[in-house]
Amino acid sequence: MSYGTADSLRTVTLDDVRGARKMLQGVARVTAMESSRHLSRTVGTPVYLKCENLQRTGSFKLRGAYVRIAGLLPEERAAGVVAASAGNHAQGVALASSLLGVGSTVFMPKGAPLPKISATREYGAEVRLHGQVVDEALAAAQEYAAGTGAVLIHPFDHPDIVAGQGTVGLEILEQCPEVRTIVVGTGGGGLVAGIAVAVKALRPDVRVIGVQAEGAAAYPLSLAAGHPVSVRNPATMADGIKVGRPGDVPFGIVGELVDEVRTVTEDELSAALLLCLERAKLVVEPAGASPVAALLSRPDSFEGPVVAVLSGGNVDPVLMERVLRHGMAAQGRYLAVRLRLTDRPGALATLLGALSVADANVLDVSHVRTDPRLGLTEVEVEMHLETKGPEHRAEVDQILHDAGYTVID
Repeated sequence: MSYGTADSLRTVTLDDVRGARKMLQGVARVTAMESSRHLSRTVGTPVYLKCENLQRTGSFKLRGAYVRIAGLLPEERAAGVVAASAGNHAQGVALASSLLGVGSTVFMPKGAPLPKISATREYGAEVRLHGQVVDEALAAAQEYAAGTGAVLIHPFDHPDIVAGQGTVGLEILEQCPEVRTIVVGTGGGGLVAGIAVAVKALRPDVRVIGVQAEGAAAYPLSLAAGHPVSVRNPATMADGIKVGRPGDVPFGIVGELVDEVRTVTEDELSAALLLCLERAKLVVEPAGASPVAALLSRPDSFEGPVVAVLSGGNVDPVLMERVLRHGMAAQGRYLAVRLRLTDRPGALATLLGALSVADANVLDVSHVRTDPRLGLTEVEVEMHLETKGPEHRAEVDQILHDAGYTVID
């Protein structure tokens, strides 16, 4: 499926990005560039974080949305705009439309995080929930545009969107002129394409690396095929880059200017989000943490200085809790264990005493007495423990075995 029009397939130039920057003055913030000592030690070269999670609406998406809507003709503005997004583009379109006095309708997947839905409405858009993924919401938005005359503001597949996102690249070169590698989370490709246009025109020696979630990695397949290829049922916690098909406009730019597209696992995304929170004191959504996940995955494969673009910080608190536990487990700092005890007074106290020797913090305990797999005098206990790393987790396992407990899982 192609979302582009004849106009949208024109190329994007450095002049377009510079024009977008002038348009965004007083609208989008020049976001902070923060150094990370921890990541610098891990990667072995200076690492900086470009904090688009601190942008207005919580992500870079305002940049492209504003440039696209501001470029509409008066009669197009009068018809209103429509968009589809899992949340960040939705908020960008909603705020940009409000600032420009344009009515907006946004289609969002039914599973979009509630904070993103609420924020989109608060910025002034009418929200309609449709489908399970962005591509399904996008198809509904296209139908709405065809039926009402509203202008579709695509999340990534238009030159104005790409040019607006490219202003991030101009800021990076000014804030970190010595940069050698820029790492960018990638869904449809608008951000990485825009950054590549700006950076490669001014500093062709700088490497630009896109990062996709392993379960929603359309770009590696598409680049190998030489044309956009759809991934069926993309699956990742990183809803901001959960896109089933690259956009036609960014795909052409990525194929020409982006040096490499890598993938990261869900465990790596969780660990990266946890690191951003603990070590950088930054709230970042999983998609925004994907460049950090790439750094952690292959730390010795980057020429520095490196800039990792934290593209967004709009994360559902419920998802944050799950991801943090997932990240702790991936780092060996969380252990869930099921074991069987003799159902007698003091059995649980004895177990807890054994765990106290291991200095493991018990977070939660639950009992099961009615499972048909259990003997008459048996009880099954599930415990969630906080541990200090892989070595400590192994020590806890060993202490339980040495104490004679039957560990089921």
